[in-house]
Amino acid sequence: MSEQQSALFPTYARFPITLVKGEGSRLWDDKGNEYLDFASGLAVTNLGHVPEQVKNKLVEQLGELWHVSNLFHIPNQEKLAQLLVQNSCADAVFFCNSGAEANEAAIKLARRYNAKVLGKQRYEIITFHTSFHGRTLATLTATGQDKVKEGFHPLPEGFVYAPYNDADALKSFVTDKTCAIMLELVQGEGGVNPADPAFVQEVVRLCKEHDLLLIIDEIQTGMGRTGKLFAYEHYGIEPDIFTLAKGLASGFPIGAMLGKAKLREAFSAGSHGSTFGGTPIATAAGIATVETMVQDKVPERAAEMGDYFFAELKAKLSGNPLVKQIRGRGLLIGIECTLPASELVPAIHEAGLLVTAAGPNVIRLLPNLLVTREDADKGIALIASVLAQKAAASVQ
Repeated sequence: MSEQQSALFPTYARFPITLVKGEGSRLWDDKGNEYLDFASGLAVTNLGHVPEQVKNKLVEQLGELWHVSNLFHIPNQEKLAQLLVQNSCADAVFFCNSGAEANEAAIKLARRYNAKVLGKQRYEIITFHTSFHGRTLATLTATGQDKVKEGFHPLPEGFVYAPYNDADALKSFVTDKTCAIMLELVQGEGGVNPADPAFVQEVVRLCKEHDLLLIIDEIQTGMGRTGKLFAYEHYGIEPDIFTLAKGLASGFPIGAMLGKAKLREAFSAGSHGSTFGGTPIATAAGIATVETMVQDKVPERAAEMGDYFFAELKAKLSGNPLVKQIRGRGLLIGIECTLPASELVPAIHEAGLLVTAAGPNVIRLLPNLLVTREDADKGIALIASVLAQKAAASVQ
């Protein structure tokens, strides 16, 4: 259907594929074509498509209760919050519907904590160049990419952008207005850029020295994606606030902001809310997802398979002049190329493998965390074949 015929706003540059069925690492389109999925709905279907444990929990919940207001107690919400607290450094959880809403809540909490609890008129949050934090007015302003801000001015004040992975430069951005530093430990949309340990330690040091809140955006890196349940675990740190969405409920919309106990006072009754945040259905899917991840040691499997992917990609792509660097952590992998990703990604799709772009020149791989070695080998072979063909064509 053309954009002129569609009843939808044309906000997405869609690939010419209509997906209608999924199972595990496989997707099928409306023409019966089968694809190996290394996109996972942008790091959402971390347990694969239609995982049995989550499906069963959802079917059970659909027969009981769909929605009640957050003016009443919701047992599933409390249970999921307890699971997240027990398996993280957090003490309290706020549920919403998406990653952007989770980051919006984090921004509001940081400002309100400074104003209402500390009594300080601090409101600025340091974020980083090439970061991505969402598309609400506040979170697109927090994002360190100008392209997402075009046409939306005037933007809300209160965000300052520092160079990513530059520990020396960071301290000059802290002022008496700074209340928090907001960081992705692997920048996903910005090109799959992992944070250097020394840089992260400087962020933590500055937060402690200036009594700033440390906010970690785990929307894409959380829920086992990097080989730990949460990416901050790789760095031996404990954020004051971190945010989740994408993989938290295996495809059912949910977001969560998690924080330390000292922040409870700032989010008192009436200070924030969400009609659909933490519904019985969404939290049922979240419970089944988290339980499966913890009981089946899914993050550990992601770490093992991540090592396998990196070794095989480096071996199979070695010598290809189009490939500049392979980077990432766990099963969040970027292949930086000399050609635009917009030219390479569709060709990989045509070969039967679904991947996405991350920045102008990076092919992003996001296989589900239960991907088999057989499927890994198949996908890597397809990528190597396409890039070899593109490299040969570029020298003719």
